[in-house]
Amino acid sequence: MSTTVSLVEDNEQLRKTLARVISRAEGFECLSDYGSAEAALEGLPKDRPQVVLMDINLPGINGVECVRKLKQIIPQTQVIMLTAYEDTENIFNALAAGASGYLLKRTKSAELLEAIKDVLKGGSPMTTHIARKVVQSFQQAHSSQQPTESLSAREKEVLDRLAEGLMYKEIAEKLGISYETVHTYIRRIYEKLQVRTRTEAVAKFLKG
Repeated sequence: MSTTVSLVEDNEQLRKTLARVISRAEGFECLSDYGSAEAALEGLPKDRPQVVLMDINLPGINGVECVRKLKQIIPQTQVIMLTAYEDTENIFNALAAGASGYLLKRTKSAELLEAIKDVLKGGSPMTTHIARKVVQSFQQAHSSQQPTESLSAREKEVLDRLAEGLMYKEIAEKLGISYETVHTYIRRIYEKLQVRTRTEAVAKFLKG
């Protein structure tokens, strides 16, 4: 069964290029593409793609607000934000609104497809530089302190790698454990910290 993807991007040339990349990739299907948030909010609830690639700087309703509205309508759909440049504030707002990850528009096709697959496995794809900026913004953000003493040394090690922006596969390689074991650790971390997303876990870890 193919992974279904929809696009929300006002640059028509880039939108069509992305649509071609996804359509031609084995195991992927580009369900739809939209040039504005308004059109996307009307069409995506009917399309119900597994993943949406969304530009943050859309005309009219911007990408951050579109994510917030979209997650209320189809919460199971994962959203990866695309941006031409690194903007810490917008990154933080997009993740807080419900985006699952963040990539630069110049990301290579193979990496983009890998990010789509990763997000469906519970990952949170970001470039390392963006991940560092997100961590910095969390450090400055007001967040209620939560104890992390309940985490084992290994769980803290895994969470520390998450904070660095590493994908699950990279964490497994770094720590010399299997991909499935990383998933198990992260599930336990989420349960112990009472969070549902990578960004919430990292925020509590940095503050706790």
